[in-house]
Amino acid sequence: MDMNSPSVVVGLTRFEAVVFVDFLMRYRDKARLSVVHEAETQLLYELCGMVEQQLPELFDPAWRLLIERARAEVLADPDV
Repeated sequence: MDMNSPSVVVGLTRFEAVVFVDFLMRYRDKARLSVVHEAETQLLYELCGMVEQQLPELFDPAWRLLIERARAEVLADPDV
């Protein structure tokens, strides 16, 4: 593993991204994960911000319906 590589790219489907950002926002709002180092908290905030920038659906009035559909899609097909 080359730790000098500038970045790591992780791909998510839109459904996965919706579920992920909802999870991250809940953590951000309630801080309920077990964090062993403050860098982990910082990384979660940064990931949330990166994903939020790519999901205009966050501002859709039907966000709750979208998150329910996305969760169902992720569970129904792990290769979404």
